[in-house]
Amino acid sequence: MKMAKSVADVMGKGIRPQAFVDGMQKNKETFVSWYDQFAWADEEDKAFFESLQYRDDLRCLILAADWCGDVVRNVPVVFRAMEAAQIETEVLIMEQFPQTMDQFLTMGGRSVPVVIFADTGGHVLGQWGPRPSDVQAHMIRFKQENPDREAPDYQDKLKVVRQQMMETYGEGTGYQTRIVRELKELLSSF
Repeated sequence: MKMAKSVADVMGKGIRPQAFVDGMQKNKETFVSWYDQFAWADEEDKAFFESLQYRDDLRCLILAADWCGDVVRNVPVVFRAMEAAQIETEVLIMEQFPQTMDQFLTMGGRSVPVVIFADTGGHVLGQWGPRPSDVQAHMIRFKQENPDREAPDYQDKLKVVRQQMMETYGEGTGYQTRIVRELKELLSSF
């Protein structure tokens, strides 16, 4: 039987969203730009997150690193949604929480961000990340088709899949609405 995941041991040990932004050594301007560009595309989505303000049983922990492009793009959206929901949010810098990171691997590897929703006791209710499902689908397919990381053409193929992922993200902020919807769907399940 698989043990239920818990983040009780790290709750309260992360940093507040603003402290994460303030402490960024890399990509800070881009991160802030995505944060500032955020807008609710759908009033229903905004109303859903605002309705969560009355729930005091939810906590959000985000495994992240400032060097990661997916963190830079996706965490600003999560921050905005959690602000609307007034869900207590803390960031766990991936390198400082290796044991926690290893509980939340993506296809066997360390990928960030991982957005973890837990109850006040640290029991994990659900998780999201590292990227919107339509973008992640490219990486899933790539990993299935290229299991050998030592293959001579692995890095070339990885470059191609990263390009496909960037195209799926798109130029503007449209991807942000997809993240909001995925978070909404997840939060609606508990």
